[in-house]
Amino acid sequence: MKNILNAQQNSSISSLNISTNTLRKFRINISMTKFLLLYSLYFGFVLNVPIISRLIEITADTNNWLFVYTAPLLLSSAFVIIFSLFAIPYFAKPFFIFVLVSSAAACYATLKYGVLFDYTMIENVMETNTGEMSSYVNSSSISYLLLVGILPVILIALIKFNTQESLLKRAFKRLMLVLSAIVVLVLIAAFFYKDYASVGRNNSYLNKMIVPAHIFNSFKYIKNEFFTEKLAYKTQGTDATLPVAINGKPTLMVLIVGETARSMNIGYNGYSRNTNPYTQDMGIISFQDVSSCGTATAHSLPCMFSNLDRNNYNKNRANSQDNVLDVLTYANIDTLWKENDGGDKSVAKGVTKITIDTDKYTDVCNGSTCYDEVMLKSFDDEVAKMKGNKLIAMHLIGSHGPTYWQRYPAQKELFTPSCNQSDIENCTDEEIVNVYDNTIAYTDYVIAETIKKLQSYSKDYNVALMYLSDHGESLGEKGLYLHGTPYTFAPEEQTQVPLFMWLPQQYADAKGIDKRCLIEKAKTETFSHDNLFHTLLGLYGVESDVINPRLDITASCRL
Repeated sequence: MKNILNAQQNSSISSLNISTNTLRKFRINISMTKFLLLYSLYFGFVLNVPIISRLIEITADTNNWLFVYTAPLLLSSAFVIIFSLFAIPYFAKPFFIFVLVSSAAACYATLKYGVLFDYTMIENVMETNTGEMSSYVNSSSISYLLLVGILPVILIALIKFNTQESLLKRAFKRLMLVLSAIVVLVLIAAFFYKDYASVGRNNSYLNKMIVPAHIFNSFKYIKNEFFTEKLAYKTQGTDATLPVAINGKPTLMVLIVGETARSMNIGYNGYSRNTNPYTQDMGIISFQDVSSCGTATAHSLPCMFSNLDRNNYNKNRANSQDNVLDVLTYANIDTLWKENDGGDKSVAKGVTKITIDTDKYTDVCNGSTCYDEVMLKSFDDEVAKMKGNKLIAMHLIGSHGPTYWQRYPAQKELFTPSCNQSDIENCTDEEIVNVYDNTIAYTDYVIAETIKKLQSYSKDYNVALMYLSDHGESLGEKGLYLHGTPYTFAPEEQTQVPLFMWLPQQYADAKGIDKRCLIEKAKTETFSHDNLFHTLLGLYGVESDVINPRLDITASCRL
């Protein structure tokens, strides 16, 4: 037995030696200085193709095109200086591997969808659930990541940094590399500073396209989220009361929070297609000019429910004070949040919350996501459990891309051919618009079915419904897809959103609201997410000093 064990041990040692020897054959011996140069050139010439391409587009009609071709060299030189700060033994290799893989993914998103990884986008990415993240996985993204990210990483993993030279000599070569990079930067600045300054001044978003800017913004997010002292919590609207309605009935209102619906694809707002076929005869009041607080859910959702306007919004501050749902509870309104979009972004922290179980309703769920009609499955039971005056907020998955075709049942498809794949950049413009319009029409169906539910309660309640989307969506216009473009230069496709109200005459009379006045305001006036906090309270009939009449859409339409 002892001989057998010794033989097995010797065999294992031999196999290990063979594996080690084999691995050594593939080892790449290179100095850290050469590695930094090659790594920086890869970032400058390959991973920053999106910004270089954009520079070429910007200068296509000018005579200043020559400086564009110095951009990869300028970036590479800057990267030499930056990356040299992280060339620390035992830390360098894992750090450079992580940066490269994440940069390849960022480069793909920017190249294919026009996504810019500023702080707001990082916030959105960090707060995205796994189901949403998986929707971006397709053959195109996997192939790109393998070729541009994983293959270079394998090469880095095989590197053995050469340390045969003395420490002093290695330090001298590193210093010469950094000084050479500085010289290149100075020379480029000497010849083309005015060109770079002019383009940068007129296109301030370009710095957000540089890879790996996402690393800086990620660290900034982590610092603010986990290492910044939270503000003391501030209550507001604690004086809120709800006077008894004229007819003596309690109120049952539904607030539907849409996802990624843009105003220009709404039939009510002048779109050439009827994307509102299910509610078209229900008396919907559609507000024509409404802008969002942000271009991504992580920013827009808490912003729209706070009483902070878009220009003064701060997430830390918003999360440290009561929002409109909290004020409703102070008025003894039983408030419920129903979640079908992966997260309430702390909006429902002070109220009852139900997250849809994707395994429970197999007829409308696939195990990871559900069609929004799932919101009505337990509606009657929930109303029965709630007491007194009630508000149900339903957060839809709506038109969330890029897997648009998974947002509606096949039998609800109205426009064909549709883009039934997640790499939407490989679909035609017609297919993308068709599949997106199908999601808008399906949301209209969900709204219509919710209205029917509310109508069945009209004998015992004053019923009403409000719908507002969190942000819009780009479908290829100006080379942009999806959403999340920094607000400063985001196109209206991402910032103009639909706002609907459904107010039966019984509700309007009970709350003293002039519907004709609201209809006229919806046609002619401009509104934004800033109005939600105050309008939701006003529409419900709540009285509180926290309400700003100038921002309450209903305030000037009182009988």
